[in-house]
Amino acid sequence: MAHLTIKHNRERGTYIEGTARGDGTNEILKAHGWRWGRSISVWFVPHSRDREMKTHVVNPTKAALEAARHIVTIERDETPRTAEEVEADAAARAARRAEYLEAKVQRRAAAAEKAHQDSDRAAAQLPPGGEPIKVGHHSEGRHRNALDRAHAKMGKAVQADRDAEEAQRRASSAATTTAARYSVRTVANRIKSLTADLALYNRRLDGYTEMPGTPYESHIDPAAGEYRERIQRLRDETADKLHYWKGVRADQIETGAATNYTPEMIAVGDHVQVRGPRWWEVARVNKKSVTLISDHFHQRIDYELLTGHRPASK
Repeated sequence: MAHLTIKHNRERGTYIEGTARGDGTNEILKAHGWRWGRSISVWFVPHSRDREMKTHVVNPTKAALEAARHIVTIERDETPRTAEEVEADAAARAARRAEYLEAKVQRRAAAAEKAHQDSDRAAAQLPPGGEPIKVGHHSEGRHRNALDRAHAKMGKAVQADRDAEEAQRRASSAATTTAARYSVRTVANRIKSLTADLALYNRRLDGYTEMPGTPYESHIDPAAGEYRERIQRLRDETADKLHYWKGVRADQIETGAATNYTPEMIAVGDHVQVRGPRWWEVARVNKKSVTLISDHFHQRIDYELLTGHRPASK
C-alpha cells in the first residue's frame, strides 16, 4: 500500500507523487493513459500542461489505485498562467528539445559511422572474390563464422543508418516547432478558433435560445453554481489568449508578414492570391471571406489567408 498524491497545476500539468518501483502502480497508471517521464522521474498525464485537469482520466485512475488498496489524495490548482507566460515557456521547452535532439543526431551519426567501419572490417576478413564455403574443409567453420559476423555487422550498420535518419527527422521537426506555431496561417486560424470559443462561453454565461424560430426552439438558462465558475474561468483565460494572439497578428501586419484585407478593399472581378503564385478571380465579397472562382467549383477563403490583391482594372 502506498500513499499517493495526484497533483495538478497549469505549469506542470497532472502528475503523481509517492509511487515506487514494484508497488504495482505502474500497470494501473499505464492502463489509464499515464506516461513515465524520464527527465522528471514521475508519472504524468500527457498534454495536461496549461489545461484544466482531465477528470475523465484522474477520477478512474484514483478509483483503480484505491481498489488496489493505495491511499490517494488529489491536489488541484486551476490558476491559469497568462498566454505570454505559456508561450514563453513553450518556446523555451522547444529550444531545449531541439538542442537535445541535435546532440542525439550527432551521437547517432557517430554510431552509424562506427557500425559501417565494423561492417567493412568484418567483410575484409572474408575470403577474396566471394569464394564459396568448402564443405568438409578445415576452413569451413572459420568461413561460416566470418560470413555470420559480416552479415550481423551489415545489419547493425543498416539499422544505425535508420536510427540516424529518424533522429535527424525529429531534430528537423523540433527546430521548426516554434516557427510553425507562429506562422501567419496558424495565427489567423487560432484567432478564429479562440473568437468562437469566447462567444460560446459568453452565451453559456448569459443564457441563449437553441434553434430559434423552429418547433424545437428552447431556452437555455445561464450557467450557475460551480459550472458557472468554471465557464467564467475558461472565458477569462480564452480572452487573455485571444488578446495575445491578436497582438502577434498585429505585429505580423506591421512588419508585412501578414496582410490585412477587408471587404471594402476587394470587389467582384478582382483577383487575389492565396499563398501560391496563382491569381484567383473573386466571385463574391462576403463579410468575413471572399468566394473565389475555381476550375470546377467556388470556394470561400477568409480575408486573413489572402496573400495578394490585384484590382480588376489592372
